[in-house]
Amino acid sequence: MPGSIRGPRLGFQRDAIIVAVGAVIFDDADQVLLVKHVPQRKSFWQGKWICPGGRLQIGESIQAGIVREIWEETRLRIHLLHPLVPFERIVHGDEGVLLHVIYIDYVARKVGGELHAADDVGEAIWVPRPQLPGLGEALHEDTRRLLELAQVLGGH
Repeated sequence: MPGSIRGPRLGFQRDAIIVAVGAVIFDDADQVLLVKHVPQRKSFWQGKWICPGGRLQIGESIQAGIVREIWEETRLRIHLLHPLVPFERIVHGDEGVLLHVIYIDYVARKVGGELHAADDVGEAIWVPRPQLPGLGEALHEDTRRLLELAQVLGGH
């Protein structure tokens, strides 16, 4: 189908705007949850620590999508506290736009469940706030922005 060529290594259709929902999640010790996708997933976020989340499904509310994605990726139950300011990422390549994603995230608190990384996630860890800056380049730049919006990390 014309216009639906997959961008290299991004794993998404080039003619679609992706609405990504997720959360900056804290536990009772005020640690932040981060996940890392498995190498086989081949996505824009591969190999970097990110906040859990994923694509909003047709007909799904933003809040329901966040709760679903967190459960699917980590087996945790969360309580959504407040929304963060949405932002977008547009990735350009030689043939035009490779990825256009709009992030809609909340700050949330873990209220139940035991942390278990889903197969496509691979790794999930709780990180104490003071250790977040030390992750450096291992932290995806869009996740860094989310953590700044949540006032967990200082701005640039």
